[in-house]
Amino acid sequence: MSVTTFPYSETGYFSKLICDYLEKVPSLSAFYHREPDISAFKEQLEEKRTQFTAAQRKVLATRLLAQYKDLPLSQATLSNIDLLKESNTFTITTGHQLNLFTGPLYFLYKIFSVINLAETLSATHPNDHFIPVFWMATEDHDFEEINYFNLFGKKISWENASGGAVGRMATEGLSNLLPELKEAWGEGETGKKLLSWFSEAYTQHNTLADATRYLANTLFAQYGLVIIDGDDAELKKQFIPYAENELTQKQSFQHITRTTQQLTDLGYPEQVHPREINLFYLKNGLRERIIERDGTYFINETRQSFTAEEILTELHTYPERFSPNALLRPLYQEIILPNLCYVGGGGELAYWFQLKDYFDATKVPFPVLLLRNSVLLLPKQLSEKLNKLKVPIKDLFKSPSALRTQCTHRDSDIEIDFSKQRTHLQQQFKELYDLAERTDASFVGAVAAQEKKQLNGLDHLEKRLLKAQKRKLADALDRVSALQSQLFPKESLQERNANFSEFYLVHGDSLLYELKEKLDPLHPEFTVITL
Repeated sequence: MSVTTFPYSETGYFSKLICDYLEKVPSLSAFYHREPDISAFKEQLEEKRTQFTAAQRKVLATRLLAQYKDLPLSQATLSNIDLLKESNTFTITTGHQLNLFTGPLYFLYKIFSVINLAETLSATHPNDHFIPVFWMATEDHDFEEINYFNLFGKKISWENASGGAVGRMATEGLSNLLPELKEAWGEGETGKKLLSWFSEAYTQHNTLADATRYLANTLFAQYGLVIIDGDDAELKKQFIPYAENELTQKQSFQHITRTTQQLTDLGYPEQVHPREINLFYLKNGLRERIIERDGTYFINETRQSFTAEEILTELHTYPERFSPNALLRPLYQEIILPNLCYVGGGGELAYWFQLKDYFDATKVPFPVLLLRNSVLLLPKQLSEKLNKLKVPIKDLFKSPSALRTQCTHRDSDIEIDFSKQRTHLQQQFKELYDLAERTDASFVGAVAAQEKKQLNGLDHLEKRLLKAQKRKLADALDRVSALQSQLFPKESLQERNANFSEFYLVHGDSLLYELKEKLDPLHPEFTVITL
Protein backbone atom coordinates (compact mmCIF):
# COMPACT_ATOMS: atom_id res chain seq x y z
CA MET A 1 0.00 0.00 0.00
CA SER A 2 1.33 3.44 -0.94
CA VAL A 3 0.44 6.77 0.65
CA THR A 4 0.05 10.24 -0.85
CA THR A 5 -0.92 13.35 1.11
CA PHE A 6 -1.80 16.93 0.23
CA PRO A 7 -3.22 19.94 2.12
CA TYR A 8 -6.84 19.84 3.20
CA SER A 9 -7.29 23.31 1.70
CA GLU A 10 -6.62 21.87 -1.76
CA THR A 11 -9.42 19.29 -1.60
CA GLY A 12 -12.37 21.70 -1.65
CA TYR A 13 -14.14 19.57 0.96
CA PHE A 14 -13.12 21.37 4.16
CA SER A 15 -14.49 24.62 5.53
CA LYS A 16 -12.57 27.87 5.72
CA LEU A 17 -12.76 27.60 9.53
CA ILE A 18 -10.96 24.25 9.58
CA CYS A 19 -8.40 25.28 6.96
CA ASP A 20 -7.68 28.47 8.91
CA TYR A 21 -7.27 26.44 12.11
CA LEU A 22 -4.79 24.13 10.43
CA GLU A 23 -2.90 27.12 9.06
CA LYS A 24 -2.85 28.69 12.54
CA VAL A 25 -4.55 31.94 11.49
CA PRO A 26 -3.99 34.30 14.47
CA SER A 27 -7.59 35.53 14.67
CA LEU A 28 -8.73 32.02 15.65
CA SER A 29 -6.35 31.59 18.58
CA ALA A 30 -8.90 32.96 21.08
CA PHE A 31 -11.22 30.03 20.36
CA TYR A 32 -8.98 27.17 21.45
CA HIS A 33 -6.51 26.48 24.24
CA ARG A 34 -3.39 24.88 22.74
CA GLU A 35 -2.44 24.00 19.17
CA PRO A 36 -2.45 20.32 18.18
CA ASP A 37 1.34 19.96 18.20
CA ILE A 38 3.26 17.30 20.09
CA SER A 39 4.95 20.03 22.13
CA ALA A 40 1.60 21.22 23.54
CA PHE A 41 0.81 18.04 25.44
CA LYS A 42 3.28 18.46 28.29
CA GLU A 43 1.52 21.58 29.58
CA GLN A 44 -1.88 20.07 28.82
CA LEU A 45 -1.28 16.97 30.90
CA GLU A 46 0.13 18.96 33.83
CA GLU A 47 -2.95 21.15 33.81
CA LYS A 48 -5.30 18.17 33.68
CA ARG A 49 -3.34 16.28 36.33
CA THR A 50 -4.16 18.94 38.93
CA GLN A 51 -7.83 19.06 37.94
CA PHE A 52 -8.71 15.36 37.94
CA THR A 53 -9.02 13.63 41.32
CA ALA A 54 -8.38 10.09 42.53
CA ALA A 55 -12.08 9.79 43.40
CA GLN A 56 -13.07 10.62 39.83
CA ARG A 57 -10.61 8.05 38.52
CA LYS A 58 -12.02 5.35 40.77
CA VAL A 59 -15.59 6.03 39.63
CA LEU A 60 -14.52 6.03 35.98
CA ALA A 61 -12.68 2.70 36.15
CA THR A 62 -15.48 1.06 38.14
CA ARG A 63 -18.18 2.16 35.71
CA LEU A 64 -16.17 1.14 32.66
CA LEU A 65 -15.78 -2.38 34.02
CA ALA A 66 -19.52 -2.47 34.72
CA GLN A 67 -20.28 -1.36 31.15
CA TYR A 68 -18.01 -4.12 29.78
CA LYS A 69 -19.47 -6.84 32.01
CA ASP A 70 -21.01 -8.81 29.11
CA LEU A 71 -17.99 -8.58 26.79
CA PRO A 72 -14.68 -10.43 26.80
CA LEU A 73 -11.99 -7.85 27.51
CA SER A 74 -8.63 -7.95 25.76
CA GLN A 75 -5.64 -7.75 28.06
CA ALA A 76 -4.73 -4.41 26.46
CA THR A 77 -8.13 -2.88 27.22
CA LEU A 78 -8.30 -4.34 30.72
CA SER A 79 -4.84 -2.94 31.48
CA ASN A 80 -5.85 0.47 30.17
CA ILE A 81 -8.96 0.59 32.34
CA ASP A 82 -6.86 -0.34 35.35
CA LEU A 83 -4.31 2.36 34.47
CA LEU A 84 -7.06 5.00 34.55
CA LYS A 85 -6.91 4.76 38.35
CA GLU A 86 -3.37 6.19 38.27
CA SER A 87 -2.65 9.94 38.46
CA ASN A 88 -0.27 9.77 35.49
CA THR A 89 -2.82 8.32 33.07
CA PHE A 90 -4.67 10.46 30.53
CA THR A 91 -7.10 9.88 27.69
CA ILE A 92 -7.24 10.79 24.01
CA THR A 93 -10.90 10.78 23.00
CA THR A 94 -13.07 10.66 19.94
CA GLY A 95 -16.82 10.20 19.67
CA HIS A 96 -19.29 8.96 17.11
CA GLN A 97 -22.95 8.27 16.58
CA LEU A 98 -24.24 4.72 16.92
CA ASN A 99 -24.52 4.22 13.17
CA LEU A 100 -25.70 0.85 11.99
CA PHE A 101 -22.65 -1.43 11.50
CA THR A 102 -20.33 1.57 12.17
CA GLY A 103 -21.85 3.67 9.36
CA PRO A 104 -19.40 5.51 7.09
CA LEU A 105 -15.70 4.72 6.74
CA TYR A 106 -14.49 7.63 8.82
CA PHE A 107 -15.57 5.71 11.93
CA LEU A 108 -12.33 3.76 11.47
CA TYR A 109 -10.24 6.85 10.83
CA LYS A 110 -11.45 8.56 13.99
CA ILE A 111 -10.55 5.62 16.18
CA PHE A 112 -7.18 4.96 14.57
CA SER A 113 -6.41 8.66 15.05
CA VAL A 114 -6.83 8.35 18.84
CA ILE A 115 -5.05 5.00 19.00
CA ASN A 116 -2.03 6.30 17.08
CA LEU A 117 -1.88 9.59 18.99
CA ALA A 118 -1.99 7.73 22.32
CA GLU A 119 0.92 5.57 21.17
CA THR A 120 2.91 8.60 20.00
CA LEU A 121 2.41 10.35 23.34
CA SER A 122 3.36 7.21 25.24
CA ALA A 123 6.67 7.19 23.36
CA THR A 124 7.38 10.89 23.95
CA HIS A 125 6.22 10.89 27.61
CA PRO A 126 7.41 7.49 28.94
CA ASN A 127 6.55 8.33 32.55
CA ASP A 128 2.86 8.81 31.74
CA HIS A 129 0.16 6.64 30.20
CA PHE A 130 -2.20 7.59 27.37
CA ILE A 131 -5.41 5.68 26.71
CA PRO A 132 -7.43 5.81 23.46
CA VAL A 133 -11.13 6.32 24.24
CA PHE A 134 -14.21 6.00 22.05
CA TRP A 135 -17.22 7.92 23.37
CA MET A 136 -20.45 6.37 22.14
CA ALA A 137 -23.08 9.02 21.40
CA THR A 138 -25.76 6.93 23.09
CA GLU A 139 -27.92 9.91 24.07
CA ASP A 140 -28.46 11.23 20.55
CA HIS A 141 -32.03 10.98 19.36
CA ASP A 142 -31.87 11.51 15.58
CA PHE A 143 -32.66 7.96 14.51
CA GLU A 144 -32.81 8.83 10.81
CA GLU A 145 -29.11 9.73 10.86
CA ILE A 146 -27.97 6.34 12.15
CA ASN A 147 -30.46 3.68 11.05
CA TYR A 148 -28.62 2.68 7.87
CA PHE A 149 -25.31 2.14 6.15
CA ASN A 150 -24.38 2.20 2.48
CA LEU A 151 -23.16 -1.05 0.92
CA PHE A 152 -22.03 -1.10 -2.72
CA GLY A 153 -24.18 1.95 -3.42
CA LYS A 154 -27.29 0.49 -1.77
CA LYS A 155 -28.82 1.74 1.47
CA ILE A 156 -29.20 -0.98 4.10
CA SER A 157 -31.88 0.39 6.47
CA TRP A 158 -33.38 -0.58 9.80
CA GLU A 159 -36.97 0.40 10.48
CA ASN A 160 -37.70 1.05 14.14
CA ALA A 161 -40.62 3.06 15.51
CA SER A 162 -39.25 3.67 18.99
CA GLY A 163 -37.97 7.05 20.11
CA GLY A 164 -35.80 8.58 22.80
CA ALA A 165 -32.07 8.10 23.21
CA VAL A 166 -30.76 5.84 20.46
CA GLY A 167 -28.43 3.92 22.77
CA ARG A 168 -31.41 2.61 24.72
CA MET A 169 -33.24 1.39 21.60
CA ALA A 170 -33.89 -2.32 21.34
CA THR A 171 -32.19 -4.09 18.42
CA GLU A 172 -35.45 -5.81 17.53
CA GLY A 173 -35.91 -6.34 13.79
CA LEU A 174 -32.27 -6.15 12.78
CA SER A 175 -32.12 -9.91 12.18
CA ASN A 176 -34.35 -9.26 9.15
CA LEU A 177 -31.35 -7.75 7.38
CA LEU A 178 -29.23 -10.91 7.58
CA PRO A 179 -30.41 -12.55 4.29
CA GLU A 180 -29.72 -9.37 2.33
CA LEU A 181 -26.28 -8.99 3.90
CA LYS A 182 -25.42 -12.64 3.35
CA GLU A 183 -26.12 -12.23 -0.35
CA ALA A 184 -24.12 -8.98 -0.55
CA TRP A 185 -21.07 -10.25 1.36
CA GLY A 186 -21.07 -13.73 -0.13
CA GLU A 187 -19.79 -17.07 1.10
CA GLY A 188 -16.07 -16.23 1.30
CA GLU A 189 -14.15 -16.22 4.56
CA THR A 190 -14.29 -12.46 5.07
CA GLY A 191 -17.94 -12.32 4.02
CA LYS A 192 -18.83 -14.92 6.62
CA LYS A 193 -16.84 -13.04 9.26
CA LEU A 194 -18.66 -9.79 8.51
CA LEU A 195 -22.03 -11.54 8.69
CA SER A 196 -21.11 -13.16 12.02
CA TRP A 197 -20.08 -9.76 13.43
CA PHE A 198 -23.39 -8.22 12.34
CA SER A 199 -25.40 -11.15 13.67
CA GLU A 200 -23.57 -11.26 17.01
CA ALA A 201 -23.84 -7.50 17.47
CA TYR A 202 -27.51 -7.04 16.67
CA THR A 203 -29.15 -10.36 17.53
CA GLN A 204 -27.17 -11.23 20.69
CA HIS A 205 -27.24 -7.75 22.27
CA ASN A 206 -30.44 -6.10 23.43
CA THR A 207 -29.70 -2.42 22.86
CA LEU A 208 -28.00 -0.37 20.19
CA ALA A 209 -25.40 0.79 22.74
CA ASP A 210 -24.48 -2.81 23.61
CA ALA A 211 -24.33 -3.78 19.93
CA THR A 212 -22.07 -0.86 19.07
CA ARG A 213 -19.78 -1.58 22.02
CA TYR A 214 -19.45 -5.17 20.80
CA LEU A 215 -18.51 -4.06 17.27
CA ALA A 216 -15.98 -1.43 18.34
CA ASN A 217 -14.48 -3.89 20.82
CA THR A 218 -14.24 -6.58 18.12
CA LEU A 219 -12.45 -4.25 15.72
CA PHE A 220 -10.13 -2.42 18.12
CA ALA A 221 -9.72 -4.33 21.41
CA GLN A 222 -6.25 -5.51 20.41
CA TYR A 223 -5.14 -1.86 20.46
CA GLY A 224 -6.44 -1.27 23.98
CA LEU A 225 -9.36 0.94 22.92
CA VAL A 226 -11.62 1.85 25.85
CA ILE A 227 -15.29 2.38 24.98
CA ILE A 228 -17.43 4.55 27.22
CA ASP A 229 -21.17 5.18 27.47
CA GLY A 230 -21.95 8.53 29.09
CA ASP A 231 -25.56 7.46 29.68
CA ASP A 232 -24.65 6.25 33.16
CA ALA A 233 -26.21 7.38 36.45
CA GLU A 234 -22.96 7.14 38.46
CA LEU A 235 -20.98 9.13 35.91
CA LYS A 236 -23.72 11.75 35.68
CA LYS A 237 -23.58 12.37 39.40
CA GLN A 238 -20.34 14.24 38.73
CA PHE A 239 -22.21 16.45 36.27
CA ILE A 240 -24.91 17.51 38.76
CA PRO A 241 -23.33 20.86 39.78
CA TYR A 242 -22.92 21.89 36.12
CA ALA A 243 -26.43 20.75 35.20
CA GLU A 244 -27.81 22.67 38.19
CA ASN A 245 -25.98 25.78 37.01
CA GLU A 246 -27.42 25.22 33.54
CA LEU A 247 -30.96 25.03 34.87
CA THR A 248 -30.77 27.98 37.25
CA GLN A 249 -28.20 30.36 35.74
CA LYS A 250 -28.26 29.49 31.99
CA GLN A 251 -24.52 30.07 32.05
CA SER A 252 -23.74 28.19 28.84
CA PHE A 253 -26.19 30.28 26.80
CA GLN A 254 -24.56 33.54 27.84
CA HIS A 255 -20.99 32.48 27.11
CA ILE A 256 -21.62 30.39 24.00
CA THR A 257 -23.80 33.10 22.44
CA ARG A 258 -21.05 35.66 22.94
CA THR A 259 -18.34 33.38 21.52
CA THR A 260 -20.54 32.39 18.58
CA GLN A 261 -21.10 36.04 17.75
CA GLN A 262 -17.34 36.61 17.75
CA LEU A 263 -16.90 33.73 15.32
CA THR A 264 -19.64 34.95 13.00
CA ASP A 265 -18.14 38.46 13.10
CA LEU A 266 -15.00 36.88 11.66
CA GLY A 267 -17.04 35.38 8.83
CA TYR A 268 -17.39 31.81 10.15
CA PRO A 269 -20.89 30.24 10.23
CA GLU A 270 -22.59 29.12 13.43
CA GLN A 271 -22.30 25.33 13.73
CA VAL A 272 -24.73 24.69 16.60
CA HIS A 273 -27.29 27.18 17.90
CA PRO A 274 -27.21 27.54 21.72
CA ARG A 275 -30.47 27.39 23.63
CA GLU A 276 -31.25 28.99 26.98
CA ILE A 277 -31.12 25.52 28.55
CA ASN A 278 -28.93 23.02 26.73
CA LEU A 279 -30.28 19.94 28.47
CA PHE A 280 -32.77 17.26 27.50
CA TYR A 281 -35.04 15.28 29.80
CA LEU A 282 -34.50 11.57 29.23
CA LYS A 283 -36.97 8.93 30.41
CA ASN A 284 -38.81 5.86 29.08
CA GLY A 285 -38.34 6.43 25.34
CA LEU A 286 -38.53 10.21 25.76
CA ARG A 287 -35.75 12.70 25.07
CA GLU A 288 -37.09 16.24 24.88
CA ARG A 289 -35.77 19.73 25.56
CA ILE A 290 -36.20 21.36 28.96
CA ILE A 291 -37.72 24.83 28.63
CA GLU A 292 -38.07 27.35 31.46
CA ARG A 293 -40.88 29.93 31.48
CA ASP A 294 -41.53 32.20 34.44
CA GLY A 295 -39.88 29.86 36.92
CA THR A 296 -41.58 26.70 35.69
CA TYR A 297 -39.67 24.02 33.79
CA PHE A 298 -41.55 22.32 30.96
CA ILE A 299 -40.61 19.16 29.06
CA ASN A 300 -41.11 19.98 25.40
CA GLU A 301 -43.87 18.09 23.51
CA THR A 302 -45.29 16.73 26.80
CA ARG A 303 -47.59 17.93 29.58
CA GLN A 304 -44.93 17.38 32.21
CA SER A 305 -43.59 20.33 34.19
CA PHE A 306 -41.58 21.04 37.34
CA THR A 307 -41.23 23.90 39.75
CA ALA A 308 -37.67 25.15 40.29
CA GLU A 309 -37.43 23.15 43.50
CA GLU A 310 -38.90 20.01 41.91
CA ILE A 311 -36.54 19.95 38.95
CA LEU A 312 -33.48 20.31 41.18
CA THR A 313 -34.78 17.46 43.35
CA GLU A 314 -35.27 15.41 40.18
CA LEU A 315 -31.71 16.20 39.08
CA HIS A 316 -30.15 15.14 42.37
CA THR A 317 -32.32 12.02 42.64
CA TYR A 318 -32.17 10.89 39.01
CA PRO A 319 -29.16 12.50 37.29
CA GLU A 320 -29.44 9.93 34.49
CA ARG A 321 -32.62 11.69 33.36
CA PHE A 322 -30.72 14.82 32.37
CA SER A 323 -28.97 14.61 29.02
CA PRO A 324 -26.55 17.24 27.65
CA ASN A 325 -27.09 18.38 24.09
CA ALA A 326 -24.31 18.74 21.50
CA LEU A 327 -22.99 21.91 23.12
CA LEU A 328 -22.97 20.59 26.69
CA ARG A 329 -21.76 17.05 25.95
CA PRO A 330 -18.12 18.21 25.55
CA LEU A 331 -18.16 19.67 29.07
CA TYR A 332 -19.65 16.47 30.49
CA GLN A 333 -16.98 14.45 28.70
CA GLU A 334 -14.14 16.57 30.05
CA ILE A 335 -15.53 16.33 33.59
CA ILE A 336 -15.60 12.54 33.74
CA LEU A 337 -12.43 11.79 31.72
CA PRO A 338 -8.78 12.76 32.39
CA ASN A 339 -8.78 13.91 28.79
CA LEU A 340 -6.07 15.83 26.96
CA CYS A 341 -7.28 15.90 23.38
CA TYR A 342 -10.51 15.57 21.43
CA VAL A 343 -10.19 14.16 17.92
CA GLY A 344 -13.07 14.97 15.60
CA GLY A 345 -14.20 15.87 12.13
CA GLY A 346 -14.50 19.40 10.81
CA GLY A 347 -18.11 19.84 11.89
CA GLU A 348 -17.35 18.66 15.43
CA LEU A 349 -14.36 20.95 15.88
CA ALA A 350 -16.47 23.85 14.62
CA TYR A 351 -18.83 23.60 17.59
CA TRP A 352 -15.95 23.06 20.03
CA PHE A 353 -14.68 26.49 18.94
CA GLN A 354 -17.97 27.91 20.24
CA LEU A 355 -17.21 26.58 23.74
CA LYS A 356 -13.85 28.02 24.80
CA ASP A 357 -15.26 30.95 26.81
CA TYR A 358 -17.80 28.67 28.51
CA PHE A 359 -15.09 26.21 29.54
CA ASP A 360 -13.07 29.07 30.99
CA ALA A 361 -16.09 30.17 33.03
CA THR A 362 -16.56 26.66 34.46
CA LYS A 363 -12.81 26.31 35.17
CA VAL A 364 -12.68 22.99 33.30
CA PRO A 365 -9.51 22.60 31.18
CA PHE A 366 -10.23 22.94 27.47
CA PRO A 367 -8.69 20.02 25.53
CA VAL A 368 -6.39 20.16 22.54
CA LEU A 369 -8.51 19.89 19.38
CA LEU A 370 -7.21 17.66 16.60
CA LEU A 371 -8.75 17.10 13.18
CA ARG A 372 -9.13 13.37 12.60
CA ASN A 373 -7.37 11.67 9.73
CA SER A 374 -9.31 11.96 6.49
CA VAL A 375 -8.68 9.28 3.88
CA LEU A 376 -9.45 8.15 0.35
CA LEU A 377 -8.95 4.42 -0.19
CA LEU A 378 -7.85 3.94 -3.80
CA PRO A 379 -8.06 0.34 -5.08
CA LYS A 380 -4.99 -0.58 -7.12
CA GLN A 381 -6.98 -1.40 -10.25
CA LEU A 382 -8.62 2.04 -10.20
CA SER A 383 -5.23 3.66 -9.67
CA GLU A 384 -3.93 1.86 -12.76
CA LYS A 385 -6.92 3.07 -14.81
CA LEU A 386 -6.30 6.65 -13.68
CA ASN A 387 -2.66 6.36 -14.72
CA LYS A 388 -3.66 5.13 -18.18
CA LEU A 389 -6.01 8.08 -18.52
CA LYS A 390 -3.23 10.39 -17.22
CA VAL A 391 -5.46 11.76 -14.46
CA PRO A 392 -3.70 12.58 -11.15
CA ILE A 393 -5.75 11.49 -8.14
CA LYS A 394 -5.75 15.07 -6.88
CA ASP A 395 -7.77 16.16 -9.93
CA LEU A 396 -10.68 13.92 -8.88
CA PHE A 397 -11.42 16.31 -6.00
CA LYS A 398 -12.69 18.84 -8.57
CA SER A 399 -16.38 19.06 -9.43
CA PRO A 400 -17.43 16.61 -12.21
CA SER A 401 -17.91 19.50 -14.64
CA ALA A 402 -14.55 21.09 -13.84
CA LEU A 403 -12.80 17.72 -14.18
CA ARG A 404 -14.29 17.05 -17.63
CA THR A 405 -13.36 20.55 -18.75
CA GLN A 406 -9.79 20.17 -17.52
CA CYS A 407 -9.38 16.77 -19.22
CA THR A 408 -10.80 18.17 -22.45
CA HIS A 409 -8.33 21.06 -22.48
CA ARG A 410 -5.49 18.63 -21.79
CA ASP A 411 -6.41 15.97 -24.36
CA SER A 412 -7.75 18.12 -27.18
CA ASP A 413 -5.62 18.10 -30.32
CA ILE A 414 -6.47 21.75 -30.84
CA GLU A 415 -6.07 24.60 -28.39
CA ILE A 416 -9.33 25.63 -26.74
CA ASP A 417 -8.16 29.05 -25.65
CA PHE A 418 -8.98 32.28 -27.44
CA SER A 419 -6.76 34.45 -25.23
CA LYS A 420 -4.59 35.45 -28.19
CA GLN A 421 -7.65 36.42 -30.19
CA ARG A 422 -8.99 38.46 -27.28
CA THR A 423 -5.69 40.30 -26.92
CA HIS A 424 -5.57 40.98 -30.66
CA LEU A 425 -9.18 42.20 -30.68
CA GLN A 426 -8.63 44.47 -27.67
CA GLN A 427 -5.59 45.99 -29.39
CA GLN A 428 -7.67 46.76 -32.47
CA PHE A 429 -10.32 48.42 -30.35
CA LYS A 430 -7.68 50.43 -28.53
CA GLU A 431 -6.88 52.08 -31.87
CA LEU A 432 -10.58 52.70 -32.43
CA TYR A 433 -10.87 54.31 -28.98
CA ASP A 434 -8.01 56.66 -29.89
CA LEU A 435 -9.83 57.58 -33.10
CA ALA A 436 -13.18 58.03 -31.31
CA GLU A 437 -11.73 60.37 -28.71
CA ARG A 438 -10.47 62.68 -31.53
CA THR A 439 -13.89 62.84 -33.18
CA ASP A 440 -17.14 62.64 -31.24
CA ALA A 441 -17.65 61.55 -27.61
CA SER A 442 -20.81 59.64 -28.58
CA PHE A 443 -18.65 57.48 -30.81
CA VAL A 444 -16.74 56.18 -27.78
CA GLY A 445 -19.86 54.51 -26.44
CA ALA A 446 -20.54 52.87 -29.77
CA VAL A 447 -16.97 51.52 -29.88
CA ALA A 448 -17.32 50.14 -26.33
CA ALA A 449 -20.60 48.43 -27.18
CA GLN A 450 -19.10 46.88 -30.28
CA GLU A 451 -16.03 45.69 -28.32
CA LYS A 452 -18.23 44.02 -25.74
CA LYS A 453 -20.25 42.35 -28.48
CA GLN A 454 -17.14 41.05 -30.20
CA LEU A 455 -15.59 39.75 -26.97
CA ASN A 456 -18.86 38.07 -26.03
CA GLY A 457 -18.85 36.47 -29.44
CA LEU A 458 -15.38 35.08 -28.85
CA ASP A 459 -16.48 33.71 -25.46
CA HIS A 460 -19.44 32.03 -27.14
CA LEU A 461 -17.26 30.51 -29.83
CA GLU A 462 -14.80 29.23 -27.23
CA LYS A 463 -17.63 27.56 -25.33
CA ARG A 464 -18.91 26.03 -28.56
CA LEU A 465 -15.46 24.69 -29.36
CA LEU A 466 -15.12 23.24 -25.83
CA LYS A 467 -18.50 21.57 -26.15
CA ALA A 468 -17.57 20.10 -29.52
CA GLN A 469 -14.29 18.73 -28.17
CA LYS A 470 -16.09 17.21 -25.21
CA ARG A 471 -18.32 15.33 -27.67
CA LYS A 472 -15.26 14.19 -29.59
CA LEU A 473 -13.53 12.95 -26.41
CA ALA A 474 -16.72 11.59 -24.82
CA ASP A 475 -15.50 8.00 -24.38
CA ALA A 476 -12.37 8.96 -22.44
CA LEU A 477 -14.24 11.61 -20.43
CA ASP A 478 -16.95 9.11 -19.51
CA ARG A 479 -14.30 6.72 -18.20
CA VAL A 480 -12.83 9.49 -16.05
CA SER A 481 -16.29 10.43 -14.77
CA ALA A 482 -17.08 6.81 -13.95
CA LEU A 483 -13.89 6.51 -11.90
CA GLN A 484 -14.66 9.75 -10.11
CA SER A 485 -18.17 8.53 -9.27
CA GLN A 486 -16.78 5.31 -7.84
CA LEU A 487 -14.31 7.13 -5.61
CA PHE A 488 -16.53 10.12 -4.79
CA PRO A 489 -20.06 8.71 -4.50
CA LYS A 490 -22.82 11.32 -4.64
CA GLU A 491 -20.11 13.94 -5.37
CA SER A 492 -18.92 13.60 -1.79
CA LEU A 493 -15.95 12.09 0.01
CA GLN A 494 -15.79 8.31 -0.01
CA GLU A 495 -15.30 8.27 3.77
CA ARG A 496 -18.70 9.89 4.29
CA ASN A 497 -20.57 7.28 2.23
CA ALA A 498 -18.97 3.83 1.95
CA ASN A 499 -18.96 1.30 4.79
CA PHE A 500 -15.73 -0.36 5.89
CA SER A 501 -17.13 -3.81 4.99
CA GLU A 502 -16.72 -3.13 1.24
CA PHE A 503 -12.94 -2.94 1.72
CA TYR A 504 -12.72 -5.51 4.51
CA LEU A 505 -14.39 -8.00 2.17
CA VAL A 506 -11.38 -7.71 -0.18
CA HIS A 507 -8.51 -7.13 2.24
CA GLY A 508 -9.63 -8.69 5.52
CA ASP A 509 -7.69 -7.80 8.66
CA SER A 510 -4.86 -6.31 6.59
CA LEU A 511 -7.16 -3.32 5.97
CA LEU A 512 -7.12 -2.51 9.69
CA TYR A 513 -3.40 -3.20 10.06
CA GLU A 514 -2.53 -0.96 7.12
CA LEU A 515 -4.72 1.91 8.32
CA LYS A 516 -3.11 1.65 11.73
CA GLU A 517 0.33 1.70 10.12
CA LYS A 518 -0.21 4.42 7.54
CA LEU A 519 -2.23 7.08 9.39
CA ASP A 520 -0.44 9.85 11.27
CA PRO A 521 -2.85 12.00 13.31
CA LEU A 522 -0.26 14.77 13.73
CA HIS A 523 0.29 15.13 9.97
CA PRO A 524 -2.44 17.64 9.03
CA GLU A 525 -2.98 16.63 5.41
CA PHE A 526 -5.51 14.59 3.47
CA THR A 527 -4.33 11.01 2.92
CA VAL A 528 -4.76 8.83 -0.16
CA ILE A 529 -3.94 5.15 0.40
CA THR A 530 -3.57 2.92 -2.66
CA LEU A 531 -4.42 -0.65 -1.74
